Amino acid sequence: MTEPAILALHQIDKYFPGSSQPVLSQVELALEAGEILSLLGPSGCGKTTLLRIIAGFEAPSAGEILLKGQPICHLPTEKRGIGMVFQDYALFPHLTVAKNLEFGLKNARQSAADAFPAQSYPAQSFPVQSFPAERVKTVLELVGLAGYETRYPHELSGGQQQRIALARALAPSPALVLLDEPMSNLDVQVRLRLRQELRDILKRAGTSAIFVTHDQEEALSMADRVAVLNQGKVQQVGQPEEIYQHPATRFVADFVTQANFLQARFQGDHTWETELGPLWVDPSWVVNRGVVKVLDAIAPGTFAELMVRQEDFILRPDPQGRAVVGDRQFLGREHRYGVQLASGAVLLVRSPSALGLQPGQRVSPELTGEQRIFMPEGATIL
Repeated sequence: MTEPAILALHQIDKYFPGSSQPVLSQVELALEAGEILSLLGPSGCGKTTLLRIIAGFEAPSAGEILLKGQPICHLPTEKRGIGMVFQDYALFPHLTVAKNLEFGLKNARQSAADAFPAQSYPAQSFPVQSFPAERVKTVLELVGLAGYETRYPHELSGGQQQRIALARALAPSPALVLLDEPMSNLDVQVRLRLRQELRDILKRAGTSAIFVTHDQEEALSMADRVAVLNQGKVQQVGQPEEIYQHPATRFVADFVTQANFLQARFQGDHTWETELGPLWVDPSWVVNRGVVKVLDAIAPGTFAELMVRQEDFILRPDPQGRAVVGDRQFLGREHRYGVQLASGAVLLVRSPSALGLQPGQRVSPELTGEQRIFMPEGATIL
């Protein structure tokens, strides 16, 4: 018999009092045991509200939440068997690391057992100890901070505080761990290092996890799957590579890859006319409102937008080129150029630093690799 998903959300709606616009609309998601899922989207898209609904801090206006196959919307937060890592870590400053981890440990274990008796899910990869002191030692070893029991939060770095917050969430062996923008308070170098550390910790613990972020790179590098949200709706759910390489909507392409969009008109024979000249497009890459179409079925004269990722351009210096370098940003191994076309449209292009183009220099942009066509809402077949 197939086990149910560790977490399943069905038709979740959320309205705040006095508003006719939903914060969340018809959200459907499932999380498998041991999986790490990222909720990715811009500020105000509803991702944190969704996390709070799962945790029990907010109630959905409609829909159902199942944890280990059992409904939990009626249960208070402390009875759900869910761990939470807050954005500001929420460590008690007057308690040592050990006391922070021990806080509520016994009651949390009993509450989870009361809410979900006789479950058949695989045990965690580390043993659950009967005594808080032993459990504290176990989870501190798991997060790489063994020996820090007597320290206070102010004696720890930001990255160490983050790991202690995660250890506290893992201590009761929850069915699920939720993380609300777990690295937003850390500097860039610490965040880069901690991404893999956090993923490794969660995988060693065998814990299912959902984390919220608005950082595309963070979501793609840490998660097994990514759910992209916009205006309260799930736009696409998939593995990081799928989200990046095969975005299902224009929003996903724009938000996740910061792609460029070229106006194009179909000429026939897999060729589209653009401001950069005629471009051949693989017929399997045509999408109209998320539905794949066969290019041969599209009539000549159809208008569309051609999605081009920043790294899919090659810029060739050319005194007669039809584009001009407007600005450039040095990013270490590469430059990001703002290239202005005759129409006034600006393309963002990532190129190796060795290319060394200068603002005002004329170039001929060329495309490489497969591209995807997005049909605009008002596409007209002439």
